[in-house]
This record gives sequence, structure tokens and C-alpha cells, in this order.
Amino acid sequence: MKEIKAIIRPSKLLEVTEELHEIEGLPGVTVSEIRGFGKGRAKSAKDRVVYEMVELIPRIQLEVVVDDEMVDEVVNVIQKYAHTGNIGDGKIFVSTVDEIVKIRTNERGRDAL
Repeated sequence: MKEIKAIIRPSKLLEVTEELHEIEGLPGVTVSEIRGFGKGRAKSAKDRVVYEMVELIPRIQLEVVVDDEMVDEVVNVIQKYAHTGNIGDGKIFVSTVDEIVKIRTNERGRDAL
């Protein structure tokens, strides 16, 4: 199993999530509002927020855990629909998940998805 974590522009959330909904068998997506900065330190960003003297840019973080076979499809959808071609489009991270436990039922592994 893999965890896919993507940081995208807030303006792309609707488009990305609509396309993710179309993927058969996708177990679900967690969406969080986050703030941060990249190599450019948000100095010239129009949408930056100053928080305790640090300039940050608002972004959306998507997280999803899927079977290995679904990784390419999910990553490709996020890449395609989050892309603007401008600096600050975001990043996609793929990590291995060793274990999942469903709290309500104590199911483990793939059954917990």
C-alpha cells in the first residue's frame, strides 16, 4: 500500500477532487488547508500570508492511501488537474504504508481501506 500526499493550489481543489471521484475503487481522500513556503520563500507571491513575521502561501494538502496498483492513476490525475505551469504548483509525494488499522472494527491491512 502507498500513501500519496499532494500539495496543490487552493484554486485547483475542485477540479482535482472531481477527477479523483471518477477513479473506481478509490477509498477516499483527506483534504487539509495548510500554509508554507518553497525555495522562493513566498517573497513575490500575490497570495502570501504573513504569520509572526514569516511569509507563507496558502495551499491544500490531499492525502490518500491506495493499493500499489492504483498509485500511477491517482498521481497522474493529480498531476494533470493541479498543473498550471507556474511556480508554486506544488508537489506529490508517494510513501510506503506498512500498516493500516481501522479504529472502529480493528480491521488491518487492505481490509482497513
